[in-house]
Formats: sequence, C-alpha cells, structure tokens
Amino acid sequence: MNQPASNILGKVWLYCTVFLTGAAVMVIELLGTRLIAPFYGASLYVWTSVISVTLIALALGYFIGGRWADRAKNTGLALIIALSGLLTLVIPWLTGPILLATDSLGLRMGVFVSTLVLFSPSLIMLGMIGPFAVKLATSSLEGVGASAGSIYAVSTVGSVIGTLFLGFYLFPQVGSREIFLGLGIALLALALVVVYFERQHLRLIITLPPVAVLTIIGIFLIPLIAEPANNASKADNHKVQFERESLYGWVRVIDKPAENFRLLTVDASTIGAASISHGENVLTYQKIVNLLPILAPNIKHALLVGQGAGHMAMTLKEYGIVTDTLEIDPAVAEAASSYFGFIPTGQTIIGDARYEIRQLSGPYDLIIMDVFTGGSEPTHLLTVEALAQLHALLTNQGILALNFVSFLDNGQNAALASVAKTLTQVFPYQQVFISEPDTDFNDFIFLATNHAMNLNDESLSDTHRTWLKQRLVNIDQARGMTLTDNLSSLEHLQIRKSEHYRRMIVDLFGTSHFIR
Repeated sequence: MNQPASNILGKVWLYCTVFLTGAAVMVIELLGTRLIAPFYGASLYVWTSVISVTLIALALGYFIGGRWADRAKNTGLALIIALSGLLTLVIPWLTGPILLATDSLGLRMGVFVSTLVLFSPSLIMLGMIGPFAVKLATSSLEGVGASAGSIYAVSTVGSVIGTLFLGFYLFPQVGSREIFLGLGIALLALALVVVYFERQHLRLIITLPPVAVLTIIGIFLIPLIAEPANNASKADNHKVQFERESLYGWVRVIDKPAENFRLLTVDASTIGAASISHGENVLTYQKIVNLLPILAPNIKHALLVGQGAGHMAMTLKEYGIVTDTLEIDPAVAEAASSYFGFIPTGQTIIGDARYEIRQLSGPYDLIIMDVFTGGSEPTHLLTVEALAQLHALLTNQGILALNFVSFLDNGQNAALASVAKTLTQVFPYQQVFISEPDTDFNDFIFLATNHAMNLNDESLSDTHRTWLKQRLVNIDQARGMTLTDNLSSLEHLQIRKSEHYRRMIVDLFGTSHFIR
C-alpha cells in the first residue's frame, strides 16, 4: 500500500532536519579546536578534550532528550533547534572570558573545563534532537527499531558530509568565528522552518512564539559577535603586521618596536624572530647553522624541514648552499616572504613532512629539522621510522641537525633522553649542543651523522671551537624511551615544557592577545 503524500513529506522534513543537525555537531566539534588552539595550543590534549566533551554532551542529550520526548506536551524539535542555534551563536562571544577564567587551571584542566563550558550546552541540545525525531518518526511500536535506525543513520551521514564540507571546502575559505556565526544563524532559520512542518503535531500558537523570541535575541546578538575584540591592537607594546587563519593555526607577524624585534608565530608558538631595524635573525639556536659548513665543508645541497621565517636557508645561501624548504603551512611561507625577506634558493615545498619526504629523492648533504617549537609536538616527525626516511635522503657524509625545545634537568630530562635514544637507533653518532648554557629551559641542537665529528678540527677557529665546546652537553639516554610510530609518549613527556613555554609567551604579550 502506497503511503499518503503527507506521510512521505513528513518523513522528508524530519530526515532533512536530523541530517543538518548531525552536520552541525561535527562542525562545532572540529571548529572547537580552532577556537581553543591559539590560547592552549593544538596539542593532543585539546583534541582529547573536544572529543570527550562532544561525547559527554551527546550522551546527556540522548538521555535528556529521550525523557523529555516522552513527557513533553508542548515542546517540539523547533524549540530545541532554536536553543542550539542561540547557544552556538554565542560561543565566539564567550570564548575570551571563558579562556581567561580557566587560564589558572593549567594546560590539561584548563583545556577540558573551557571546552566543557563553551561547547557542551549547544551539543547537548543537538543530541536531544535524535530522541525527539525517533518519536515523531514512529507510528507504532512495531516500527520503532527501523525508525530509530533510520534517524541515527541519516544523522551520521549528515555528520560525515558536514566534516568533509568543513575540512575540504568551508574552513580554507572562511574564518572559524564566521563559521560559528553562520552555523548559529542557520540553526535558527532551520528552527523557523521546522515550526511550519511541526504544525501537524503542535499548534503554531504554542511553537512559534518561543522560537521567534530566541531568533530575535540571536539577531540582536549578531553585531556583538560578528566583530571580534581586537585585543592586539589595543596593546601599546606590540603591533600585528600580518594575520591569517590557516588550516594549521593562527599565523601572525608581531612587532615589538621597543625591543626592536619581529616575531612569526603560529598560535602560541614562535617559529621565527628578527630585528626590525636590520632584519637579522635573533634566535640563538640557529647560530649553529653558521658552523655546519665549516664542520662539513662539502655541503652543497640542503633540506630545511620547518621553514619558519626562512633564516637558516638564507644563512646557508651565504655559503653557496642550495636549500630546499619544506613547510606545512602556506600562510607561514607567505609571511616569511613578505615580512622576513625570505627568498628561496631551492625547491619550495608546501605540505606535510612525512608525506612530502617520501616524494623526495635527494641526496642531501645536510637536513635541518626545525619543527619542535615550544608549542605542540608534531610527534610523528620524531620517530625511528621518520628519522629513517631522512637518513635515506642523506649522503654518507651528511648531517642531520635537529632542534628540540626542552628542559635540561642536568641531562636527566626524559623527553630529551628519548630524542637522543631514538636518534641512536638510526644514526651511529650524535652530539648535542645547548643554545644558552646558563639556562635550564632551552633549545637543544642534535647533530646526527654516520661518522664521528671532530670539534678539534683545524678548520674550526678558536672562537668556533670554544663556542661549540661550551655548549656541548651529555644526555643520559637511559632516562628515555625509543619513539616509534606505534608508541610515542613525547607529548606526555613534554607537558611541563608546553606549560612553561606558553606561560613565557603569555607573559610577553598578555593572555588576551591569544583570544580570537
């Protein structure tokens, strides 16, 4: 027997509703990391918190929604969707105050609490939609299984489409704040549409007024939410010269005129620094690049993984060395060229290192890995497997130079020891140098080779020899673990480092500077 047209239309609008709200769940989840990352970083702890909060909120939404659907007499989907729209709309507005309020809780607890407060209200409301939709779709007890399965299947398909649309198209084109704003408005508009279709179950006089009130409130809030507080411009001691939200972070070029230096930052990590007056590099750890052509006079071709501001490639150019650069973030590459005077001498590669390295044939006389900043750790680039890929690109006399930020702890730091131990699995020889000898928290430069390097070599001047020997450190590898693609605890081992580095940056610019 054919179903009446009204029944078919009733199911179509219901399935469209759960499809769109399912997409909204994933948009909020994925964008949540981008709102949190500039303040707390884009570490595993941010992703863990956002995913956990999403699951907690949906579980509560399913439970509360199921109870409410059985008891509600005058409440329908439209009101729930309108509430979720309004709560989504205010997320960017509340982000600054919530992040500032949770700052004192530390990295892990601060991330979790801020995520819970910001995203769970809207996600709970979106979770409630499923049980209500199941009840509306079920005409008899016999069909409850099919109805529930269909509703949640369509919702899941919506989540998949929403994820793909956001990641592949929307996010590269539109800022996260604007997407949140658009999503909130879209949910409010959807609620008004649902009011019309729900008239078969609930009278318009009951469903329309609350939805209309919530929509009007949302409209009045839009001007407050649409224009973010420009915290950076209010500060007297620094000025933002360049700002771009990319797929990988919040890229900015920041001037500190009083101190005469310019920084290139991604979220809360500094990946380049130069003087404003002359443009010379001011990062101490990168000075060792001047000595590499002396330690290995036959260097002709180099690879820089983690281009940053490009200073190391420009230093190598002075020695006639052609350097291919590999940078994951096109916004970083743009900032380096426009604000730090970076001019490529070799191939410029934009992409993820693990993938792009497999496409390279080499050979290289020198490979520099400068991706381990004070922020989150790209742990997949510091495993036995990743280092073996780099080793395969080196000549027999080649050098791998790896920069790593950590505490020294008298050579007993477990993260530092793990890096040394992992390098030992791939390279027979290594030496470790500290950037600033009198400071415990530091940049450490590992030089890994197939051959022993002689710091007493006659090619080194007394000044260079003294500089290196003063910075040579011993690492107790017994304190570390071998890092592999299967198991790497590096991010866990670096919690103290991440919190300390973040505090340094916050002290430099202030907490409000990292709120969008």
